[in-house]
Amino acid sequence: MEILLSQFFGALFGFLAIVFGAFGAHALKNKLTEEQLHSFETGVKYQMYHAIVLLVISFNLNFNSNLETILLTCFIVGTLLFSFSIYGLVLSSASGNKMRFLGPVTPLGGLLLAIGWLLLMFNFFQNFF
Repeated sequence: MEILLSQFFGALFGFLAIVFGAFGAHALKNKLTEEQLHSFETGVKYQMYHAIVLLVISFNLNFNSNLETILLTCFIVGTLLFSFSIYGLVLSSASGNKMRFLGPVTPLGGLLLAIGWLLLMFNFFQNFF
């Protein structure tokens, strides 16, 4: 089940990163400030990086331990919270009605992504010895 989830979210996040990247580069280019566009692009980049990670781990981990399941969850939820809160902040700010409640969500998503990477490193270390 976890392998399927990893592959599904990897493919979904990859697809959406392409769509959102094109949307940002074309439809939003003249509507956003340079700083807003840079933030939007950061969300797209992190989303794509983690789409690739999800696909790679789906082919390399067995997901037969709680550690592997937790790191998968950290990557999926972290990507959702990090990238999608950036999109919400940028788009709502550009429309003049900034959703400030999303401000604390972005670092929480980043924290989950960092934890996911640490758990992945620990998983590799644990399997090495």
